Amino acid sequence: MIKGLAISTVWTTDQQRTKAFFTEKLDFEVRTELALGDMRWITVGAKDQPGVELALMSLDGPGLDPESAEAMKKLVAKGALGADAFHTDDCRGDYERFRARGVEFVQEPKERPYGIEAIFRDDNGNWYSLTERGAELDFSKDFG
Repeated sequence: MIKGLAISTVWTTDQQRTKAFFTEKLDFEVRTELALGDMRWITVGAKDQPGVELALMSLDGPGLDPESAEAMKKLVAKGALGADAFHTDDCRGDYERFRARGVEFVQEPKERPYGIEAIFRDDNGNWYSLTERGAELDFSKDFG
């Protein structure tokens, strides 16, 4: 029986640069970093959520044929791929703090039916939702 999500993929053209983005700008921690043959396996995660990791997968490494890698690079750089949604208890505060660290936001915090949401891009172009849930929407109670 599936018990939950463990690892989500973040596509990157430079694993070390993307690792620095998540750890230095968003305060994530490195969970795993090791060599697996001709590739590196790097995962990061939010400090308060030990059971979920982001795998920083290189678009230049094994696993994708050259044509697919080039197509993915274009989609990522264009911002056509949304990656994940991150929950916060202070969307406006995180927006200000992360923006001061150089994080590119494509949407400032806005009131939504489900709470307050800002949208930012990582160093590759992947976009993410930064969401502070509204009190009336409790996913753990309503959906889980």
